[in-house]
Amino acid sequence: MPMKVPFYSLDYVSQELGCEISKVIDEVVDSNWFIRGKFGAQFESEFAAYCGAQNAVGVGNGLDALTLMLRASIELGRLNEGDEIIVPANTFIATVLAVRAANLIPVLVDPNFETCVLDVTDLEKHCSQKTRAILTVHLYGRLSNMIAICEFAKSKNLWVFEDAAQSHGAFMGETRKLISNAAAYSFYPTKNLGAMGDGGAVVTNDSELARVIKSLANYGSKEKYVNEFVGVNSRLDEMQAAILLKKLPHLDSWNKRRIEMAKRYFNEIKNPEIRLPAPSKNLEHVYHIFSIFCNRRNELQKFLSDRGIETLIHYPIPPHLQECFKDNKIRYENLAIAETLANTQLSLPMGPGLSENEISYVIETINDFK
Repeated sequence: MPMKVPFYSLDYVSQELGCEISKVIDEVVDSNWFIRGKFGAQFESEFAAYCGAQNAVGVGNGLDALTLMLRASIELGRLNEGDEIIVPANTFIATVLAVRAANLIPVLVDPNFETCVLDVTDLEKHCSQKTRAILTVHLYGRLSNMIAICEFAKSKNLWVFEDAAQSHGAFMGETRKLISNAAAYSFYPTKNLGAMGDGGAVVTNDSELARVIKSLANYGSKEKYVNEFVGVNSRLDEMQAAILLKKLPHLDSWNKRRIEMAKRYFNEIKNPEIRLPAPSKNLEHVYHIFSIFCNRRNELQKFLSDRGIETLIHYPIPPHLQECFKDNKIRYENLAIAETLANTQLSLPMGPGLSENEISYVIETINDFK
């Protein structure tokens, strides 16, 4: 009988933190306070510190985090509706949806073929007189080169935003320090730092931006029944904040386990049919997803499935080929790299809950593919 290997399992959370999480859930229930209470405030403070930022604002989900980050920038006059925003072309559709929801124009650019994230050397040719910002995506858990991006942006007087939905805990250099204008996170349950429901946050060193995001997320209200903006209802609830508080101290150790697993994949997958991504040098990659690339991707996926190994494809249709964006309100030229990645990418099992035996079985099975 083949071994059954799940793509991702959350069992490790209950095994390590089950009692603590049950206790804090009871504490939230007993408090009779479920929206913007002490747990939310404490999580915002601790998550901001963890990210090397001065402020964090908890919101309902990752898409809202992206959208409100951009909308607040418009409310403050940093951006104007109709401005162009550079976005990597290979990303989950939420990145582009957020730009469109803020009435901005996404300019989709091909990523670096080896790293799959924004190619800094390619930014110049995509700038126009309407370009006002860069929204980079730390895809699969790999940080974009934030130092180079911010230097380029400074030379062009552009704002820099991060879609950090897949990169909780990643950093370059010795310490974490936010150097962009703001970063948006998702706490979807399968993220490196996941809630037990939806959740998101924006981190920023800009206290005025944080204030406006917080207001926009609360019906545009700065105080009850006083509405400064046309807002929405998007708040990280107390239950999710309390659960995230229990998980946050474990994030680094969970990421370390992901990095160890990735090293095994890099060192032991030896199949010439498989292209591995460029390895990272330090902690700029926390392997939310471990991608491999194969011209016979669908055959490989079936081969693995037949042997009990679950895999996923991230993402089979790039945003510019989606039906919803056929209205010409996005700008792009040739996106050959993004399309190649979409046609060849396959995500292997990854996560702190996987055993060494399961990883060994995945590697052996991949190497048997012919």
